[in-house]
Amino acid sequence: MVDGVDAQGWSDVAVGWAELWGSFAEPAQDALIAASAIGHGMAVLDVGCGSGEFLARLRRVGAEPVGADPAPHMVAAASVHADVVLADAERLPFESGRFDVVTAVNALQFAGNTPAALAEFARVLAPGGRIAIANWAEGAHNDIDVIERAVAAALDEEQLPDGPLRPAGGLEQAMTDASLEVLSTGIVDVPWRAAGETVLVRGILLGEDAATMAELHSVIVEAAAPFRTSDGGYVLRNAFRWAVARPR
Repeated sequence: MVDGVDAQGWSDVAVGWAELWGSFAEPAQDALIAASAIGHGMAVLDVGCGSGEFLARLRRVGAEPVGADPAPHMVAAASVHADVVLADAERLPFESGRFDVVTAVNALQFAGNTPAALAEFARVLAPGGRIAIANWAEGAHNDIDVIERAVAAALDEEQLPDGPLRPAGGLEQAMTDASLEVLSTGIVDVPWRAAGETVLVRGILLGEDAATMAELHSVIVEAAAPFRTSDGGYVLRNAFRWAVARPR
């Protein structure tokens, strides 16, 4: 599990992330594309672009995407889809007013300073532009929460609480506090599929060593039993909240 790790930690799991999780947020990405009217010729910056799947999706709808991510191996992976720079959300190496839309999917919660990141998104935005954010909804909406709770109990650890951006109204409040006007919001189903037990355990414990995966294999499989499909795979039904805003 990679929640809360630093940029180097994300860099270390870049290959596994691209394989196991890279495309799972497509429904949230599509919601942002529609809500912010991204289309042909629009300059779009995806902050925290990870392994770059959203960049490829943006290019397919005719946009001109650029990525930014603080993890070096994520930048390397994403660079096959578009120009990508190594940068933190709070310090973007672009001139003011360059982009029509700034997006961040499953990324804003990792910024060290959320207000500073949103202010930087606004700085690089062209007049009339949009800021479009999506991230995990609160745990009650996510099957993966059931499994993470079981893992935490097996390790005698406290499960990480929901961050302030996850509950209903969290994104809107952060945007309002950053002097942004919220234009639209929503919640979208974002399922994650695993082909079998091995993929399930690798995905849940991404970044952990082989010994930890072996130790927790049965815990994860037992917790995931309600989500097992008839073909031996698993479908975890999760949700992302999203919001689109503009500078006031």
